Amino acid sequence: MGTLSGLLYLAHNSLEANQAALDIVSNNVANANTPGYTEEVATWRELDTVSMSHNSAAGMGATVSATSQRDRVLNQRVQQQTQAVAAGLAESTALADLQSIFGLSSNASSSASTTLGTDINAFFNSFSSLEVSPASSSVRQGVLSAAATLATDFNSAASAIARQTAALNQQATGIVSNVNSLLASIAQLNLQIQSTSPNADAGTLEDQRQQDLTALSKLVGFDQIRTENNGLTLTTANGQPLVSEGQAFPLSTSLVNGNVHIVTASGQGITSALTGGQLGGIITARDQDLPQAMSALDSLAFSIGSAVNTQNQAGRDASGNMGGVIFTLSATAAGAASTISLAITNPSAIAAAGVNEGSSGSANATALAAIANGGIISGQTAASFFAGFLTQLGSRAAQVQQENTTQQASLTQLTAQQSAQSSVSLDQEAANLSLYERSYDAAAKVFTIIDQLMAVALNLGEQSTVS
Repeated sequence: MGTLSGLLYLAHNSLEANQAALDIVSNNVANANTPGYTEEVATWRELDTVSMSHNSAAGMGATVSATSQRDRVLNQRVQQQTQAVAAGLAESTALADLQSIFGLSSNASSSASTTLGTDINAFFNSFSSLEVSPASSSVRQGVLSAAATLATDFNSAASAIARQTAALNQQATGIVSNVNSLLASIAQLNLQIQSTSPNADAGTLEDQRQQDLTALSKLVGFDQIRTENNGLTLTTANGQPLVSEGQAFPLSTSLVNGNVHIVTASGQGITSALTGGQLGGIITARDQDLPQAMSALDSLAFSIGSAVNTQNQAGRDASGNMGGVIFTLSATAAGAASTISLAITNPSAIAAAGVNEGSSGSANATALAAIANGGIISGQTAASFFAGFLTQLGSRAAQVQQENTTQQASLTQLTAQQSAQSSVSLDQEAANLSLYERSYDAAAKVFTIIDQLMAVALNLGEQSTVS
């Protein structure tokens, strides 16, 4: 290679290598604002040397390839944190909606300031008024009105929780459809990556797959395993396959007791195993937070209704007859809030008098009013039970929100690290551009000199117009 032709080859190789490096810089600059693009750097590798005579060796130049600045471990940490943030945000949103059903807000944080809490107090206060004026038809009508309002409050709250549950089910169905689209896309990209770049970073294809993984992380929790040939296997938290290299395993939905449940391609239910992503947060809210609220509401409605019915049956009404039930109730607490209703329309049916009093007596009205201070629900008064429920609901909402804030801060930190490593720095690209441009100019200069030397050699040193 110690010849002019050998030098010509080296100059040509240098021009090509620096041109490739300049192309990489140009591509980075062009994609500086492209979402999901990972910066590429020019990786230079020396070519093998060639043995020459007299125990010498000559270099063959260099080759340049583009290498994406990708940290797979960091990317996976970002995906995991994205799953946690999305789940927390979905549950926090659902809890905020649940709080609004009961009128909880920064301006109404106690049970007495909520609609249901106010009407519980008003209902028992109406018995106190009845105690003072047991013969007053207007006071008796006030008791019925308060009872009807309270029953309507329970019905409305139960219906609102049911509507929220239905909305979460609808969201879950839509999310599953989006998940399946992403699984199919990731499987297809696996095939393309395995066929084009099984042993090295696939550049743009891997950027596209990474974007799909990030989008999938926002929707559902999953684990990933890198396989041979640069592929990926995705599974649920309990190991059910979602993607196995080039094959996607779509999820489906089924209705169980009116709720949407998630089923794998093999028919196995995985609803309880889904913990991450928006879907995981929705399922947690639907299957844990909302049922707890509904159970508390049912217990409150059933306990108030049962206690009032029992006490009213222990007295005499305005006609001197033994009292009947005031509320229509279900046989058990389950479903009581949605079904409780006013059983009477005649104010005279309210049993204000005791059994040993005349129709104008008030002993039973006193007992009915005393229910407000009785331990009718797990040893607690109705007001205390409701206040405790609202406190637990508010605490749970605040806890989830705080956890989500912490998780979001961690995600922000991780994405900043990811951006610092993978995003395009225009300042760095400008420096690289200047470096490769000078190298290209130097190689071009060598090429020119060799051309001149060859012209001289061909003309045997004589001046000639041929160059």
